Amino acid sequence: MTPTTYDKALELNLDPAVYGTFAEIGAGQETANCFFRASGSAGLVAKTISAYDMTMSDAIYGTTERYVSEGRLGSMLDHEYEILLDRLGPKRGKETTFFSFCNTVRARGWKDSGECHGWLGIRFQMKPGDPPSDIVLHVRLLDARTIDQMEALGTMGVNLIYSAFHCRGHLKKFVESLLDNLAGGRVEVDLLKFSGHGYGFFDNRLCALQLVESGLTDATMFLPNGEVVQPAEALYRKPVLLLRGSFDPVMNVHLTMLERTSDAFHQSLSEEDRASAIELCEISMHNLLRGQAVDPVDFLDRADALQALGKTVLLSRCAEFHRIAAFLHRCTKKPIGIILSIGLLNELFKPMWSENLAGGLLESFGRLFKDGVVLYVFPWKNRKTNEVVTAESFLAPADCVHLYRHFLENGKIQAIPCEDEEVPACTGRDVCRMIQEDDADWRDMVPEQAWTMAERHAKLSRC
Repeated sequence: MTPTTYDKALELNLDPAVYGTFAEIGAGQETANCFFRASGSAGLVAKTISAYDMTMSDAIYGTTERYVSEGRLGSMLDHEYEILLDRLGPKRGKETTFFSFCNTVRARGWKDSGECHGWLGIRFQMKPGDPPSDIVLHVRLLDARTIDQMEALGTMGVNLIYSAFHCRGHLKKFVESLLDNLAGGRVEVDLLKFSGHGYGFFDNRLCALQLVESGLTDATMFLPNGEVVQPAEALYRKPVLLLRGSFDPVMNVHLTMLERTSDAFHQSLSEEDRASAIELCEISMHNLLRGQAVDPVDFLDRADALQALGKTVLLSRCAEFHRIAAFLHRCTKKPIGIILSIGLLNELFKPMWSENLAGGLLESFGRLFKDGVVLYVFPWKNRKTNEVVTAESFLAPADCVHLYRHFLENGKIQAIPCEDEEVPACTGRDVCRMIQEDDADWRDMVPEQAWTMAERHAKLSRC
């Protein structure tokens, strides 16, 4: 059985080897409070502090532009852990595993309806005398009432500390234990990172994958250098151009789609917005499934290829277009463009993507285009007839012809022009088959950065 929050707090309180400090800003001292409610808190808690006032906080941790940020959390961890070792290390450092837990949180305020979220982190030793290790996460608080958010925050804090000492060797168990004793829909964890001693070779993109796979968030994001970032922070006030695909393998046509669409997208932006616009390549979870499981090596291969090409990667579990659009609109209020092929355009009209909506297909499109999303459609060539299918010549299902024409005529769906030789006729499956048949022409369709990944995948699959 999953131990309760009280049980976890009590077990840590009674562990003679674990001792540390707590510093919590912005939502009370809910994590420390959980340990004080359990017996034996003197066995765990060396100090607890809440620098709630901004001036007091700046005096302790230095000035900052944003108080609820990863940077502020880092300053807190640096300060509190240094003091802990300096004051207690000489006395009990040989037999004690030290830690400092910190958080900086924006919970629901008086007559407040803004986004409620926070950064939580722990700096700890794996055994006495070890250099420090860090675990940092970002959480969205989804409860409507302040008191419920505070309770959820305290529970998550206990879960993080407990997991740092008891679950750190098993990523899936660690991730899922973060939500122990919390009902679904109360919190979302959209970033988790490990660093420091013992994690020098750890790939935090695997944390991103596990968060999405375990349902703790709809999407996570990482930059071309592999750094995992919090989507709402990275996309804040930036126009977004998103390319959806399986990228198995990454193909030249993907790069062409981005290049051609970027021109049209930027023309619709102000000069200021053009400078900040960001391109995302999205891999969705249903494209990573191999049977019932996700292959992490497969995921890293695709991410490596995209990042080698300088692309920012978004990993999501939003198969429906209206869901990924809603996620992006939560992160930015700037224009959003989504690039898709003729094949994906055809998918939009299939009932399976709107069967859970009361309004069916109309509600699905209503949600998709609600906040000004534009779909940019890339043409496709029929290899049997050599016919080029564009957004204008695409034949929607008979009962949706007028609906489709409405979207087309009002600019919700736009065709991307390109030269004939740029129009795709081959797919990733064709590349896979050509590799298996030793047809070297496949290299003309795939950027060199993705050759190794394409060959490895072709040998493992049946195309």
